[in-house]
Amino acid sequence: IEWYEAYADYEDVMARVEALMPRLAAAAGYEGEIEFPKPFRRVSFVDSIKDATGIDIMAFDDAGLADAIREWGGAEVHADTWPVLADALFSKAVEPNLIQPTFVVDYPKQLSPFAKDKPGAPGIVERFEAFAGGMEFANAFTELNDPDEQRARFEEQVRFAKEGDDEAQPYDESFVFALEHGMPPTGGIGIGIDRLVVMLLGQHSIREVLLFPAMRS
Repeated sequence: IEWYEAYADYEDVMARVEALMPRLAAAAGYEGEIEFPKPFRRVSFVDSIKDATGIDIMAFDDAGLADAIREWGGAEVHADTWPVLADALFSKAVEPNLIQPTFVVDYPKQLSPFAKDKPGAPGIVERFEAFAGGMEFANAFTELNDPDEQRARFEEQVRFAKEGDDEAQPYDESFVFALEHGMPPTGGIGIGIDRLVVMLLGQHSIREVLLFPAMRS
């Protein structure tokens, strides 16, 4: 499920998630180890990696980050681009330990081509992902509504794609054209319903909650 709220930012969206999750858990009769009292814990993406590995990802370019990960030795390196390396390191070193509800906030710009810059924090954007049970269940951000900045972000994504990043966003001129006609400040979120069901029913795999897990689209 996704929703977008005009004249809101990622702080507003976090507040809505904090209000939503206890109600969902109660409605599902959840009795597991995860608790949902407000406020949820918050950690920054960059600091969480540094605390877990000693690696300050913002201090390295692509090659330097790959070397730092190899030296750390806790994750195999199968990528060349900075965004993929940073995301893989987070997934290996941080994500499995996020059992209680946690907002991982303030992502590097390279990982978030549609999120608005965070004032006073160069290279960081107003984005969060929500985690519980060692699994991400929501992705949200203050929407970028500057067409010139969005165009520059798309151009960077094209470069990442040429360097081998399969998850880089394709250039979308129609989206930039729409932004040029105006978009209010907006907070947006996407929540994975399947992942919520896995969590609240105490399952271990999304396949266990899909109606037809063997079917492929």
